Amino acid sequence: MPYYDPFSYIFSLLWFLIFIFIIFSPWYKRMALIRAREEVIKKLEAKRKSRVITMIHRQEQIGFFGIPIFRFITIEDSERVLRAIRMTPDDMPIDLIIHTPGGLALAATQIANALVKHKAPVRVIVPHYAMSGGTLIALAADEIIMDENAVLGPVDPQIGNMPAASILKVLEKKEPKDIDDQTLILADVSEKAIKQMVDYLVELLTKNGMEEEKAKRIAEELATGKFTHDYPLTAEYLKSLGLSVNTEVPEEVYELMELYEQPMSSQPPSVQYIPVPYKSPQQQQNAK
Repeated sequence: MPYYDPFSYIFSLLWFLIFIFIIFSPWYKRMALIRAREEVIKKLEAKRKSRVITMIHRQEQIGFFGIPIFRFITIEDSERVLRAIRMTPDDMPIDLIIHTPGGLALAATQIANALVKHKAPVRVIVPHYAMSGGTLIALAADEIIMDENAVLGPVDPQIGNMPAASILKVLEKKEPKDIDDQTLILADVSEKAIKQMVDYLVELLTKNGMEEEKAKRIAEELATGKFTHDYPLTAEYLKSLGLSVNTEVPEEVYELMELYEQPMSSQPPSVQYIPVPYKSPQQQQNAK
């Protein structure tokens, strides 16, 4: 009769359970995180009586090794947002929470077109930043709700990772005979791209009821290369252009952003604080 070692059996079972835990722990954690996000979204929808859609691009850990990925506006994003809009009644407002560095212009344009066609009020909420294509989407809203320190960005076209407006500057500084064919082709494409973006912005803003002259002024300001592509446009500046902007971001939006984790590493975080709201000295004195 073979010798039965209970300690060996227990040890093997323990290692098996540890292995199962390692495999399924990330999945369970992610499912719990998704459920927590959905609960906050439901709470915000009940409070604002709207359809809440999120498009939040942050680095997140995925997979077995927790490899961080960088996210941008993609065609898949536009498909999902358009599907959510189609599922929303015409008389129900939409709150789109957006946090993005930008992305594919085609996808951003599709989302903007769908938002501006929605009959009920559309609000785009920016808790931190919405650059480039994110700004294009925000301009389709009836109202932009931004944190007082949040920013949007210019929507000037980029050709081959170069600003279209800067490519055109070459034509001003050199004679055509001194410019290579590739640069001339890029300049031609750049000219078309800037005109297309300006025309599109004018059309988008006028569809939202803005006067054409005002829309043209905003389009020229944001789409022709007046600023570098990453230049931060504050709420005060956007208000000065005549856009409908306020800084009353619902508290639930900040709560939701806390549920979009950043990738962890073995290094201590560069920003650290006690994660509770503090009372002012006056409040502390009154509490005594």
